[in-house]
Amino acid sequence: MKSQEAPPQTSSVWVFGYGSLVWKPDFQFSRREVGHIRGYKRRFWHGDDFYRGDKDKACTWGVAYQVMDQQVEDCLQYLNKREVVLGGYVIETVEFIPQQKQQERILALVYIATSDSPTYLGPASEQEIASQISICRGTTGHNMEYLLRLAQFMRRHCPEVDDQHLFSIEAAVFRIFRACGGSEAPEQYSLRLEMF
Repeated sequence: MKSQEAPPQTSSVWVFGYGSLVWKPDFQFSRREVGHIRGYKRRFWHGDDFYRGDKDKACTWGVAYQVMDQQVEDCLQYLNKREVVLGGYVIETVEFIPQQKQQERILALVYIATSDSPTYLGPASEQEIASQISICRGTTGHNMEYLLRLAQFMRRHCPEVDDQHLFSIEAAVFRIFRACGGSEAPEQYSLRLEMF
């Protein structure tokens, strides 16, 4: 499927999420699987409230959700408004590789931030990104929550994966926090997650 094409009418669709969708999908689904897609790298280079990824030769870990029957229409309407209309993302079909080795690969939709988006900020140092994350809050919450929940998801569900970009930004945010008088170290910070 080409970017921005409407998904075919079907009774079952898989949607891959690699940001806030890993802990807060906000749509009904029938099944979820942890795994990754190849050819993409998560980057915090998008200047909206969600901060997603960009295309590159690597792999991005997250969760694929199977939506079925009436869930398909509701889910795609919700995600198209959130990701395409409000976020400036494009839709692509990717091959999702489940973490469980015995499971077959799955075709899934993914919403991708590109450099063509008006909210694309481009590359920046981890310190610059951490500074922005530390002070920004959107309608869905503080950007620090997004970063910390994503890092916690990766540690809990993908402990073998070393996402240097994500973890270096997290460390920079904690350095900023401590420099401003905060006392908690990254390993002491805990978020209560309602997932899996």
